[in-house]
Amino acid sequence: MKQALADRVQTGPVSKHGNGMLTESWDALGGDVAAAVTTEYGPERVLPSGFDVTALAAASVGAATLAAAQVWAARTGAPVAAVSVDRRAAALSFASETLFQPIGWSTPPIWDPIAGDYEAADGWIRLHTNYRHHRDGVHRVLGPLSDPAAVAAAVADWPATRLETAVVEAGGCAAAMHDRVAWLTTPAGTAAAAEPLARWDTRPARAPADLLRAGPSGPDRPYTGLRVLDLTRVLAGPVATRFLAAYGADVLRIDPPGFADVPAATPETTAGKHCASLDLHQPVDRATFERLIATAHVFVSGLRADALARLGYDGTALRALNPALITARHNAYGWTGPWQHRRGFDSLVQMSCGIAAAAGTARPKPLPVQALDHATGYLIAAAVGLGLRRLLVDGVCADVRLSLIGTANLLQRHEVAGGSAQPQPEVTDDDRRDAATAWGPARRIPLPGRLDGVEPQWTVEAGPLGRHPATWSTPVPMEEG
Repeated sequence: MKQALADRVQTGPVSKHGNGMLTESWDALGGDVAAAVTTEYGPERVLPSGFDVTALAAASVGAATLAAAQVWAARTGAPVAAVSVDRRAAALSFASETLFQPIGWSTPPIWDPIAGDYEAADGWIRLHTNYRHHRDGVHRVLGPLSDPAAVAAAVADWPATRLETAVVEAGGCAAAMHDRVAWLTTPAGTAAAAEPLARWDTRPARAPADLLRAGPSGPDRPYTGLRVLDLTRVLAGPVATRFLAAYGADVLRIDPPGFADVPAATPETTAGKHCASLDLHQPVDRATFERLIATAHVFVSGLRADALARLGYDGTALRALNPALITARHNAYGWTGPWQHRRGFDSLVQMSCGIAAAAGTARPKPLPVQALDHATGYLIAAAVGLGLRRLLVDGVCADVRLSLIGTANLLQRHEVAGGSAQPQPEVTDDDRRDAATAWGPARRIPLPGRLDGVEPQWTVEAGPLGRHPATWSTPVPMEEG
């Protein structure tokens, strides 16, 4: 292993103190900046972009792995283990859902046929229709069109922002393209520009006894025994919880009955997790959900804050069920301003905030990967780790909120002159590893980041949603159950 690392180091520059984006993000997450140290190696530029997406990948992966290292030290009493990040591996992981290779079976297209960028009467707009109810919102405005050419013809008659508003009001998802200057003049842009990478609220709490009882040899991985209730959808939240699962967490994902998410991404986003279905409008399922909340250590949610509140599970309700529950929530456009409850996805945020317009090309030029999603996912995992360490060491329980726009703000502070001229990386079979799934064998991009002395692994194979009972796979101590 050490020789293999030395061989890879020769392929590019080495930094033993992380990069500026790691320090910036670690500080924003409330970590000790002096401890934000990783060994980064490999090429400094992997992905072509006018923004430093490669550094963002290495920084967010490094932050998640550093937090895991600190938790492991807190639970075992050992020194904080060394962390290293291969920049190329981190960058490729940001395209893991598109680089996934089934063997002897296939996945559907990752995008709905009418999802995409369209030229409106006065600019460009992106329609996001991967979920059926969002596609229905577009149909309510433009008619039941299933052919992209027909959608393009219909969109051409609309001013972009008027169509955006109409689609959103109809229950769909859309974003007109703005350049950065125009975005900052809008009420939503003004609020979003001030959105920090993370918002923290803390309160005193007693650390759960089962996490303190590590046994004579300590946990085998940093998050062994950690029960994580997962209410997330593609892509940021699932990236976070699959990272926690790889380092030992018992992750239970909950979806409504019959929910499909994005089938093409499910073989990646369900790795390491048990997946159950509950209807939170039904009393029996609500009672089950509340028992899970009461016995969880961490709750991760990608649902809009008003959606959780409408279900009766705002922050006050969650704390009443479990005073020591760490919560990590994320949304698209931040936690203040007129768009704080707006539905949104990575590609839409890029259109809104100026990323897609930054190249100055005739049509939108998005990032080469869903970088806001993946980076936010790793940063959520880092926040959970830092929150857990504070609970174990300081007796402080945390509620943390992140957002895609907060991550976009971070990335937009790190432009790369001529970065778009970087060639696309050539992905070879050496970049993938064998994987078992419920559908059949596959090859996938492995989890990036290395923590000395720990081998991350997913012990639950990826598979369909709703296939498991809504129970923890790890024992719940009597005093908690």
